Amino acid sequence: MRLHLLAVNPTDSVTEGFLPAAARLGCAVTVLTDQPAAHERAYDRYAAAGGTLPELTYLACDVTDFRAVIAAIAATGRPDAVFSNSDHLQAQTALAADFFGLPGKDWRAALRTKNKAQLRRALAEAGQDVVFSAEIHPEPPPAAPERLARAVRRADPPYPCVVKPREGVASEDVALAADEAELLARCREIAARRPGAALVVEEFLTGPLHTLETLGDGSSLHPVAAFATELSPPPHFVEERLRLLPGPAPHADQVLAQLRALGVGFGACHTEYVVQGERARIIEVNYRAIGDRCDLALADVLGIPLFAHVLRTHAGQPLPPSLVPDHAGRMRMEYVIADRAGTLTAAPGPSETVHDGVRLDYRPLREIGTHRPLHHTNRDFLGVLCATGTDQRAVDEAVARFLAAHTWEIRP
Repeated sequence: MRLHLLAVNPTDSVTEGFLPAAARLGCAVTVLTDQPAAHERAYDRYAAAGGTLPELTYLACDVTDFRAVIAAIAATGRPDAVFSNSDHLQAQTALAADFFGLPGKDWRAALRTKNKAQLRRALAEAGQDVVFSAEIHPEPPPAAPERLARAVRRADPPYPCVVKPREGVASEDVALAADEAELLARCREIAARRPGAALVVEEFLTGPLHTLETLGDGSSLHPVAAFATELSPPPHFVEERLRLLPGPAPHADQVLAQLRALGVGFGACHTEYVVQGERARIIEVNYRAIGDRCDLALADVLGIPLFAHVLRTHAGQPLPPSLVPDHAGRMRMEYVIADRAGTLTAAPGPSETVHDGVRLDYRPLREIGTHRPLHHTNRDFLGVLCATGTDQRAVDEAVARFLAAHTWEIRP
């Protein structure tokens, strides 16, 4: 079977998760990307370190254009499956799969989840939840600054509010605004970095933040795991740590109902939501696996072939009728985050240790000598520490000892 995989930049989820799973399933993989050289380098490094990869071919393509994707795939012969784990490419992948009559996501659901304004409309129209949301369309220079100020006044959100790119990803350019002046300043900053990008201003949803990780095959939708998430202090929203919840997610039934209302139910999905009393209120839906190495650790802790399950659904195979993972394990993801711009001059290297029943796996995410600005996103991650075990206190203590024993230095 030949799998056509759409990707922008290389990611650990694909390199260490989906591609090895494809190899185990006996798939050959054609990688469609606008960065073929970067992918080839990443996969060569992984193979040189002993990783298992399938037979790979690379196809340069404008993967953001579904017409170019369909044309590129058609030129190579009929595909057996079309898949992507990229936030940016779910609608294009769904349209390509549908064109070739292959299993895949509903492109409308992919668009609804990517477009944050459409997500709010869809949930409100389905009677699931009503969250204040307004679109702002900054005009590129030399448009008069007064137009943006008028657009902010017309939005008239409840304060504090959150502003974010309408089709943004992760915490990129997401910020809290306390009043109209601050909202206007945030909009101007984002517009300068993203000329022409539409913005969404939303009601600020407070409460404990959780995630729900789901798998679906188009007929059934399974809750697989849930995390409690801790963020950096406002005005930015950078994930600092996640703890795997030991049992069913709080109000998972409500989240599943909202996902079904959006049309979500195929492959992997990573949903972020807050709990307010007895209500689950969605922050955003990422119609792909969780990423940032959480998915890799999750597959190990739960003892399920997470990546293979996802690929099988795209090959038309149903999920097992009872997908009940083992929740006996405990897991914590701790991100070491830069707090300033500058050059990384000291940091620990990769390591894997096991002590007192806790396994620690540390992976650097930035090379020593690299100079970076401060983004207030996961681009500021210097490294990620995954701790797994059977006792949460032991896991937390092991993380604390590791952080205390190592140093990360950034100089201007």
